[in-house]
Amino acid sequence: MKAVVLAAGLGTRMRPLTFTKPKFLLPVAGRPALDHTFETMKAAGVNEIGIVVGFGKEQIMERYGDGSRFGIKLEYLHQERPLGTANAVSVAEKFVGNEDFIVMNGDTLVDLESMKSLLRVYGERKSEKGFGGVMGTIEVDEPEQFGIVIMRGEKVEKVVEKPKKSKSRLANAGLYVFTPRIFDAIRKTRKSKRGEYELTDSIQLLISWGLSVYTAPLSLWTDIGRPWDLLVANEYFLRNIRGEIRGRVEVGANVGENVYVGENSLIRSGSYIIGPVYIGRNCDIGPNCFIRPSTTIGDHVRIGNAVEIKNSIIMDHTHVGHLSYVGDSVIGMNCNLGAGSTIANLRLDGRPVKMEVGGRVISSGRRKLGTIIADNVRTGINCTINVGVKIGPDAAIGPGTVIYRDVPPNTMVYIKPSIRRKKWKS
Repeated sequence: MKAVVLAAGLGTRMRPLTFTKPKFLLPVAGRPALDHTFETMKAAGVNEIGIVVGFGKEQIMERYGDGSRFGIKLEYLHQERPLGTANAVSVAEKFVGNEDFIVMNGDTLVDLESMKSLLRVYGERKSEKGFGGVMGTIEVDEPEQFGIVIMRGEKVEKVVEKPKKSKSRLANAGLYVFTPRIFDAIRKTRKSKRGEYELTDSIQLLISWGLSVYTAPLSLWTDIGRPWDLLVANEYFLRNIRGEIRGRVEVGANVGENVYVGENSLIRSGSYIIGPVYIGRNCDIGPNCFIRPSTTIGDHVRIGNAVEIKNSIIMDHTHVGHLSYVGDSVIGMNCNLGAGSTIANLRLDGRPVKMEVGGRVISSGRRKLGTIIADNVRTGINCTINVGVKIGPDAAIGPGTVIYRDVPPNTMVYIKPSIRRKKWKS
């Protein structure tokens, strides 16, 4: 069976991280998110994949090539304009031919058991007369933020996008198996209020034609549609990391069992690392730093003396200066956090941290959430970044500045203190 991965979206809800790279290449447990998708599909026996690309296609094609390095066969399918998920699937019609096929959102991450669950339900139902497809589903706590699946018995009755009120908590997980009839439905699909052709509308057409669409429960699912979702995915995929030291650990450093240290990386004396933690190649860690669980550190990263990092992602070529604290945050590539930079990750009232996403301020649902910093950001010494703040690429924060609001790209924020002088005798 072939698979189609949808990786053409602009990723506007993931900004500022997606100003410089497509969200499908953002790191999760030391590797781009798409690596995990391809690895799961390969493990499930799916080796021929068509990937629908648009924004950032050059970066995606540069990394994956023809797929042979990853043990798969890749074909690139170009969506010329971002006209919605149904339109994205339509460009794969020639690729899949007359076969049934898998469709997966490129920003969706599932485990192997979930993929097997989808294929198991497909195997049980595919021979039935009027079979229309299978949808992967997951139960969620906030149905108003998802496409919610309404069932009638064992079959899908309808999918309601972001309902204000719903008794169902069964969310559409963005993972499907379709027959070629889906292309007939897509051709009949009209634009939504957002001006896009929605795949859920095409599925609704299949149901209205009398075809049966079933659901498959997923055991693990995360949608990296919002910046903090990276932390959720990173935490999960680090759980099964195998401890391995390929670099050098000085005497006096304590490195936990489930910690991976890449080639030519140095862990200096006095450092204390509690796994699961991933540290890439050519890193310089410490001395006397504290790396706490669920942290991913990319390649060529410098973590200075007496730095504490907890449950965060630090991307390649970034330097975190001495006496700094980074908690529950995502830090982009080629950043420099000056000495004493502090990132707050807990509100004083203990309530869930809010963040602006897609022009709306929403709750993250997380009691602890720090900052999202894009590529090429510089902070001066002793600056403080408040909870839920995002900083755009190529921005700079002056020494001693306290940041309470999002900082746009290419912006410098600083304070200009009033200085008074008078004569003084000791």
